Amino acid sequence: MDRPGAVAQLRRAVSEFAQNQLGGTDSWCVALSGGPDSLALTAVAAALRPTTALIVDHGLQEDSARVAETARAQAVSLGCRSAEVLRVEVAGDGGPEAAARAARYAALESHRDGPVLLAHTLDDQAETVLLGLGRGSGARSIAGMRPHDPPWCRPLLSVRRAVTHDACTELGLTPWQDPHNVDRRFTRARLRGEVLPLLEDVLGGGVAEALARTATALREDTDLIDAIAADALPTVTTGAGLDTAALAALPAPVRRRVIRGWLLAGGAIGLTDKQIRGVDTLVTAWRGQGGVAVGSKLRGQRLFAGRHDGVLTLRQQAI
Repeated sequence: MDRPGAVAQLRRAVSEFAQNQLGGTDSWCVALSGGPDSLALTAVAAALRPTTALIVDHGLQEDSARVAETARAQAVSLGCRSAEVLRVEVAGDGGPEAAARAARYAALESHRDGPVLLAHTLDDQAETVLLGLGRGSGARSIAGMRPHDPPWCRPLLSVRRAVTHDACTELGLTPWQDPHNVDRRFTRARLRGEVLPLLEDVLGGGVAEALARTATALREDTDLIDAIAADALPTVTTGAGLDTAALAALPAPVRRRVIRGWLLAGGAIGLTDKQIRGVDTLVTAWRGQGGVAVGSKLRGQRLFAGRHDGVLTLRQQAI
């Protein structure tokens, strides 16, 4: 039997995702950059349900306004009920990629009307896993992107990037080719253009699919430990913080997950595996050491997790 065409493959993937995850949703939004992945997704989504295209103009390239307007016009021609260009200012910590991502998601969140379809493919998932591995970010990072993390929907995580390119060809669409995708200044661009092709060559192919399978397996394990930790949190919580004796009795993976949840609830952001393990040593290897600093949601503040009288506590300190 002949393999279905690229458009048919995308339509099947999006339809199955919608049936399994969005059964009660009558309409949706799609994040459209104008590139082949999001353009192909927009074409398929608009044919399935009423679709609003949201085009984020980061203003990072000279012709960004023209690119955004072209994408808006393409969305309308593909049958989207509306298409809106969202202009954002990219600024913040963590480098240009992280700052652009934060600005993009904030704009999509504030303008969305329903769930938002994102055009991340299996190749994007493989790159995310490699980034997590290289940074030692722990299982949660290596578990990659979730297919459904409301309101964000990623129906193409099982689809190779080549399929979206072929779909654009089938549909006669001319996608925008983002020069940042081949700019060696950006880590993800080098992973895409250099590291993954080398791994595919050295290991005989199938690396992207294997990395994506690894993400799925780790995500299932992570979800289970999260559920156990959520049940354990009330049993170790005191009025002042977390009881270290009760924490010490928990299995190590559950204990660290409880600590993570407690830190996040206290206003921590950008937690790393190293920070969580540092707080864990206040429970398991207590020798009177000082606290562990973590990032805070409050500008000009940071949080310190410390131990006092057998209780983990969290306090703010001005930077």
